[in-house]
Amino acid sequence: MINIIIKVLKHSFMITGFVFVMMLVIEYINVQTRGMWQQLLTRNAWLQYVLAALLGAVPGCLGAFTVVTLFSHGIVSMGALVAAMIATSGDETFVMLTMIPEKAIFVIGLTFLIGIIAGMLTDKLLPKLSRLSKFSNLPIHKEEKCECIPKGKLFINMKDPSMPRILLIVIILMLLVGILTGSIAGEMKNWMKSTILITSVISLFIVMTVPEHFISEHLWEHIVKLHIPRIFIWTFGALLVIHILMHYIDINSWIAANKFMILLVAALVGLIPESGPHLVFVSLFAQGSIPFSILLANSVVQDGHGMIPMLAESKRSFMVVKAVNLIVGLAAGYLVMGFGY
Repeated sequence: MINIIIKVLKHSFMITGFVFVMMLVIEYINVQTRGMWQQLLTRNAWLQYVLAALLGAVPGCLGAFTVVTLFSHGIVSMGALVAAMIATSGDETFVMLTMIPEKAIFVIGLTFLIGIIAGMLTDKLLPKLSRLSKFSNLPIHKEEKCECIPKGKLFINMKDPSMPRILLIVIILMLLVGILTGSIAGEMKNWMKSTILITSVISLFIVMTVPEHFISEHLWEHIVKLHIPRIFIWTFGALLVIHILMHYIDINSWIAANKFMILLVAALVGLIPESGPHLVFVSLFAQGSIPFSILLANSVVQDGHGMIPMLAESKRSFMVVKAVNLIVGLAAGYLVMGFGY
C-alpha cells in the first residue's frame, strides 16, 4: 500500500508540475491578447461559433469565462456559449495533455467541431434563447494592460524580486532539472519531453520579466493558490482510487460489462460545474479501462468551472446550456460507442 501511495504521489507531482507551466504560459497569452476576442466576435454570427469554440478549446477556464462575459453583455448568442462550453474541458485539458497527449489533441479537435455544430443548431432551434433578457456587468479577469516585456529593461523586475517570484523561479528550475536528469518524465516520449522542456523555459522567462502585478494577481493568486492545489488533490485522489481498485478488483471486466451505464454516469458527472471529478475518467482512459466514447461524452458535457459565473448571471441560461450539452454528449458518446470505440 505504501508503495502505491509513493508511486501515485510522484506521478501526481509530475502531472501538477507540467500543468503549472502550461497554465502559466496560457495565462500570459490570455493577458497579452486581451480585447482582441471581443472585436472578432462581433463581426458575424458564423464567426462567433468558431471563435467561441476556439476560446473554449484553450486549456483552462479563461476562454470559457471570456465567452460567458460576452454573452452576459449581449455580444454573443446562446449558440456561441454552447459552442464554447462543449469545446472546453477546463483544467482537465491540461491533465489530458500531460497524461494522454495524442488523444487529448484529438479530443480537443473533436469537441471543437461538435461545439460549432451544436452552437449553430441551438440558435436555429431555440432562437428565443439566443440572448439574455437583461445584461449586467460581469467583471471577470478584466485587467490593466500588462507591459510584460519593457523596452530596454527586460529583467528590471529581477533587481528586487518578491518572494512569490523567487518561489516560482525555484519551482520551474526544479522541474527543468528533473526533466533534464530524467528523474521526471523519464518514460515520456521525446516529443512530449521536448514540449514540456520548451514550455518550462518560456515560463521561466515569463516569471523573470513580467511586472509584479502579473506575478501576484495572475500567477500566484490565480494559478498557484486557486488552481494548482485543486488539480493536485483531485489528480492524486483519482489515481490512488484507480490504483487500489485495479489492485483488488478486476475493474476492466466490470466496466466492459457495464460500459453503457458508465457512459451515462460519465455524462451526468459532466454536469458538475467544477474542475476535478472528471479526472477520474481521464485517469481510467489513460489506464485503458474505459473506451474513448466515455471520455468523449464526459468531455462534451463538462466545462470545468467555466459556467460558474453564469449561475450568478442567469440560472435559466445555465440550465439550458447544461441540458443541451448533456443531450449532445450522450448522443456523441453512444454514437462513437456504436462504432466500437
